[in-house]
Amino acid sequence: MSEEDEAAIGSDARRGSGPGGAAEGAADSAAADFIRERIAADQASGKWGGAVRTRFPPEPNGYLHIGHAKSICLNFGVAEEFGGSCNLRFDDTNPVKEDVEYVDSIQDDVRWLGFDWEDRLYFASDYFEQLYEFAERLIRDGKAYVDSLQREQVGEYRGPWNEPGKESPYRDRSAEESLDLFRRMRAGEFEDGEHVLRARIDMTSGNMNLRDPVLYRIRRAHHHRTGDRWCIYPMYDFAHALSDSLEGITHSLCTLEFEDHRPLYDWFLEQLEVDVHSQQIEFARLNVNYTILSKRRLLQLVEDGDVEGWDDPRMPTLRGMRRRGYTPEAIRDFCTRVGITKRKGTVDVGLLEHCQRDHLNRVAPRAMAVLRPLKLVIENYPEDQVEELEAINNPEDPSAGTRKVPFSRELFIEREDFMEDPPKKFFRLAPGREVRLRYAYFVTCREVVKDAAGEIVELRCTYDPETRGGDAPDGRRVKATLHWVSAAHARTAEVRLYDRLFQVEDPSALEDFKQALNPDSVEVLRGCRLEPSLTGHPVGANVQFERQGYFCPDTTSTAEEPVWNRTVSLRDSWARAQKRGG
Repeated sequence: MSEEDEAAIGSDARRGSGPGGAAEGAADSAAADFIRERIAADQASGKWGGAVRTRFPPEPNGYLHIGHAKSICLNFGVAEEFGGSCNLRFDDTNPVKEDVEYVDSIQDDVRWLGFDWEDRLYFASDYFEQLYEFAERLIRDGKAYVDSLQREQVGEYRGPWNEPGKESPYRDRSAEESLDLFRRMRAGEFEDGEHVLRARIDMTSGNMNLRDPVLYRIRRAHHHRTGDRWCIYPMYDFAHALSDSLEGITHSLCTLEFEDHRPLYDWFLEQLEVDVHSQQIEFARLNVNYTILSKRRLLQLVEDGDVEGWDDPRMPTLRGMRRRGYTPEAIRDFCTRVGITKRKGTVDVGLLEHCQRDHLNRVAPRAMAVLRPLKLVIENYPEDQVEELEAINNPEDPSAGTRKVPFSRELFIEREDFMEDPPKKFFRLAPGREVRLRYAYFVTCREVVKDAAGEIVELRCTYDPETRGGDAPDGRRVKATLHWVSAAHARTAEVRLYDRLFQVEDPSALEDFKQALNPDSVEVLRGCRLEPSLTGHPVGANVQFERQGYFCPDTTSTAEEPVWNRTVSLRDSWARAQKRGG
C-alpha cells in the first residue's frame, strides 16, 4: 500500500468487525454499505464461485497508524462476514525505504487489533520472478519498451494533465532491442536511472496514469528478503494489481486516490490475460481532525525531535496509541461507527476518545490517585490506627468485586479540592466546611497550615466516626465527595497527562503544519500518590483514577519508578454534543 493508500475507512454497520464484534451474517452486513452490497451481489450471482478473498497490503516502510486500522478492520471484517479469507501481503518493492523492523511491527499490530491471517502471509517479493516474466511478455507483445530518457525528462514528456503528452524518442524501439536491454538491466550492466521499462499505452490520455507508466527501474539496494539478487524492481502500480491476481484476490479494496489507477490496473490484467481479474472498489480514506496521518509528516515529527518516537503516546500510530492505553476493542468500535462512504470528510477525534471511554467504563477497574497532593491530617483520628475500607472495583461490572483500601490519620487529597476563600459554587473542602471522603468518613477543615512563603502545605481536620461509608446518622448532607490516599501507604509515581498533539482542526492545511503543534500536549506530574493496590500494575492495563480519567502504566514504568499515562479524561465532549444534536 502506498503512502496515500494508508487510511481506509470502517463499516457503518454498527457491528464489530473481527473479535469482540457481533458480525450478524453476510446478508445483514451487506445492507450496511456499498462495499458489502457489492460483495453480497457478487456472491449471490456466483461470481468467483461465491468466494470472497481480500488482502491488507501495507508497505513495510513505516509504522501503522489509526488510518491503517480502518483498512485492517474493513478487509479482515468483510472476509469474516462473508465466509472468505484475508491475506496479509507486504508490498516490498522499494528496498531503499523498507526494513524488517516494519515487517515485524506491522504483523504485531494486526494481531493486537485482533485479526489473524493464518498461513496467508505474502510479500510482493515472492512474485519478483513472475512479475519479471510478465514484463518480458509485454515487451514481446509490443506493449512495453525500454526508455533511456532521464527521470526528469520522463516527467516533462508526460506533460500537464490538460495537454497531450509527448512520445519518447525511444518509444519505437523494437521488441528485440528492448528485451535485450531489459535483460541487461537485470544483469546489472547499467547504472541506476540509466534506463527504465515503460508500458506502451497512450501518451495523449487524459488519465496521467496511462501515459506510458514506468514499470521497472534500476535500483541497487539491498532487499530485506531477496538480498542482492535483484538490481531492478517493479513499480508499485505494476506489482500491486498483478500480486492481487496471483493470490486470487476477488475484491481489492482501495482508497479513492486509486480510482484513477484502476484503468491502468485493468489494462495490465487484460493485456496479460491473467486467470483472476480482481475487482477494485474505492472508498473515502479516513481523516481525523487535530491529527496528521501522512507518514512523511509523521516521520518529520520523529526526526525533528518533536515527539519521542513512533511510539510517542501523542502519535496516531498504533504503537503510540497502545502505549497511551488505547484498546483494540475501542479502535474496532471506532472503525465500525465511522462508516464507509465515497464522500471525503473528516471524523471528529472526539468520537475515537468516546469509543475508548465507553469501553474502559465497562471493563477498567477503579482506583484512587492524587495527582497534585495536599496533606490532610485528621486530628481526632488515632495516630496508630489503620482501617481497611471496602472499595468497589467497577460499578459497571459487579463481578469485578471489591478491594481493601487503607485509611489512616494522614491522607493526601487533590490540591484543587481545597480553596481557602471559595467562590459561591465551589462545594469542595474549605475552612469550616464538611465533605465526604470516598468510602470513608465526613471530615471538616479546622485549620490551614502554610509555609514561610505563604503556600498551603497542610490541612488540619476532624472526622465524624459515625459516618463511615455512608450518611450521617442525624441526616445531615454534604455536597462533595473527595478521593484520597493514605499518606503512609501511598505509592509515589510520575503521571503524564496527554492532550492532542495539534491545536487546530486541520494542521495539514497549513503551509507549515508544525506551527499548529500544541506546546501543552503533555504535562508531566511528579510526586503523585497512588493507592497501594496499583503497585506492580501491568504495563498497558487501564485503570480509572476516580474523578481523573483513565490511565495505564507506560512502557518505561518500573517498580522503582512507576510512570502512568493518561489515556483519556472523563470529560466526554463528543457525547454531550450528540445529546445537544451538534
